[in-house]
Amino acid sequence: MDSSAHKFYHVHGFDSREYLETYLSSKPNMVFGDDSIKFPMECLHRAFNEGHIKGDLLIDISAGSFIHLLYTPSGYFKQILVLKCSEQCIMELNKWINTRTGAFDWSHVMEYIKCTEGNSEQCQDKHMTLKTAITKIMKCDIGNENLTDPEVFPPADCVISALMLDYISKDQDDYLSNFRKFVKLLKPEGTLLLFGLLNTTYMMIGQDKVHMFRYDEKFARKVLTDEGFVIDHCAVHKRTAVSDLSDYEAVIFITAHRE
Repeated sequence: MDSSAHKFYHVHGFDSREYLETYLSSKPNMVFGDDSIKFPMECLHRAFNEGHIKGDLLIDISAGSFIHLLYTPSGYFKQILVLKCSEQCIMELNKWINTRTGAFDWSHVMEYIKCTEGNSEQCQDKHMTLKTAITKIMKCDIGNENLTDPEVFPPADCVISALMLDYISKDQDDYLSNFRKFVKLLKPEGTLLLFGLLNTTYMMIGQDKVHMFRYDEKFARKVLTDEGFVIDHCAVHKRTAVSDLSDYEAVIFITAHRE
């Protein structure tokens, strides 16, 4: 299938529950655990364990309806604002927030937290800490220059984004344009946490082949430095999953701040 036949996440949407079940569940045949859960959570634990990433507001603008990347940050920020471009993703998140029947079960993520943080007693409180920290989940329009329009929020101490730029960007110029919108949410001295997939073109979600913008580590670094960011840390995890559901080669994590 050529790229023109791929669906675009922010235009066509995708089944957010199917995404969770395929790439983030505890099912025995879920082969993406190291890439999609373990590596990202280890990266966040190390980043926050250094002690300088904290503040009042964190804004999460990530693809899908996953929340596992917010467990660690929730202990360092008073409020978390979650931006989604899909009503279905918002509904899925609200199910979990309100402990409704049929909500996705994230309990398996606690095992990864125990491995990284080593405190099983504190792990029991992680769900409630995160639910309390998330003060608002709202829909955003990727086409707007102001992603929270018409609402106004103070600039964030930290912005975290996982895969969203990969899904919504058609090419390098589009990626740069979207990146600039994202970092407008950030304080001048704030921290950016960025997750992406390297050298990928698609991700299967159910029967849908969803577009992913292909780029490499060099491009990701260049965007940040050209836009005035200092890269504090960059980690690349080579793919371990054996599957034809996506063609990514590696997962990249970058922590950066404005110079």
